[in-house]
Amino acid sequence: MADPKGFLTTGREVAETRPVEERVKDWNEVYVPDSLLPIISKQAGRCMDCGIPFCHNGCPLGNLIPEWNDYAYREDWAAASERLHATNNFPEFTGRLCPAPCESACVLGINQPAVTIKNVEVSIIDKAWDTGDVTPQPPERLSGKTVAVIGSGPAGLAAAQQLTRAGHTVVVYERGDRIGGLLRYGIPEFKMEKVHINRRIEQMRAEGTKFRTEVEIGRDMPADALRRRYDAVVVAAGATVSRDLPVPGRELNGIHFAMEYLPLANKVQEGDFVAPPITAEGKHVVVIGGGDTGADCVGTAHRQGAASVTQLEIMPRPGEERNANQPWPTFPMLYKVTSAHEEGGERVYSVSTTHFEGDEDGNVQALHLVEVAFEDGKLVQKPGTERKIPAQLVTLAMGFTGIDRSNGMVEQFGLDLDERGNVARDADFATNVDGVFVAGDAGRGQSLIVWAIAEGRSAARGVDRYLTGASALPAPIRPTDRALTV
Repeated sequence: MADPKGFLTTGREVAETRPVEERVKDWNEVYVPDSLLPIISKQAGRCMDCGIPFCHNGCPLGNLIPEWNDYAYREDWAAASERLHATNNFPEFTGRLCPAPCESACVLGINQPAVTIKNVEVSIIDKAWDTGDVTPQPPERLSGKTVAVIGSGPAGLAAAQQLTRAGHTVVVYERGDRIGGLLRYGIPEFKMEKVHINRRIEQMRAEGTKFRTEVEIGRDMPADALRRRYDAVVVAAGATVSRDLPVPGRELNGIHFAMEYLPLANKVQEGDFVAPPITAEGKHVVVIGGGDTGADCVGTAHRQGAASVTQLEIMPRPGEERNANQPWPTFPMLYKVTSAHEEGGERVYSVSTTHFEGDEDGNVQALHLVEVAFEDGKLVQKPGTERKIPAQLVTLAMGFTGIDRSNGMVEQFGLDLDERGNVARDADFATNVDGVFVAGDAGRGQSLIVWAIAEGRSAARGVDRYLTGASALPAPIRPTDRALTV
């Protein structure tokens, strides 16, 4: 235990954000640079090193949180980095993007503010990069086996790195023009600057992983050709089919899926455009969907100079305290104010869109909505609550429904799907097709980045065992695991 009285004498402090009026004028990360390091040692000292560390189980990766908290408290950053990387390939991703189910499971959180696990994690890895403690780890010998990984999101990258380090020759195929998947084009720069992806890719290249961009399996390369070329295949293509809103007026110009809107803003930061083809500048923006993707649209619209931003959510506003049916240490659904929400806009709960209204040129101009409520377990409209709000740009951020089947990859491989429409797999993440495995949202359905990395690591173990008959690679989860979260 780092500091036996730390949880009694030190209050919780979190990362400091830059002033709103400053950060909405740029696309840099919202946090004050280097603001964490002066306080993080004491924050790590709040960890009680519990006899049963529920944070381990709250984290799908099984991160060794009390161990690296202890090293961070003692400012032994090299040792802290080693413990952090023992279970997580990309802690700089999770430290910035994960909703931290580990903190919800923190024992201290029963009656006090939980340890700032996420802030400690990102401080350790940022310090490790600064001091050169993150280095390539190429294998000592090659196995002679080859593996193709389809998709370069967190699941695909984690699987690829693990398999490369096990000695296999790994090629990652990405249909986009850059590596990173949703990390690259779905996550705005103000949440995670892309330098963090770029230097991991360079590390992986130095270890031996190869990357092929703008190759869509099923369309640019038939699945059977890929299967003949490689000894094993990992499908980590994500669940990228956006949920649509089939209401009158959906065909109007100015209504876009979030994943049509967000990537264009990121492409401006990559230098592909001077201005995005879809912009919120000067427009009344409505974001439909109250989750993290919706918040990303809100923050992006602020930076593009929207006239107003309104976010709609069909469900009631969550409470600020745990519900009785979400007791510690489960992950509770709580009212959350993200950095994007701090920057302005209005959030409207318990409403449903009835239809869109357009002008004579076919451009959306307004959105009609109605209040809704649950009655006998069913969502019903409340009479007399209809109204319309201005809407010149609408983004649909209502989640994703499954793996993209438009390119023919699923059918060409002959993959079985489960009852939810995801690629079915067994305890080793193997599909019904010999030598083909699945990891991440493609097999799990839409989920968190921490689950994606855990699935990639676990699928890598299954592939390694398939290729060599045994594996020493860690497998933090099984396909049926839910840990303490949903």
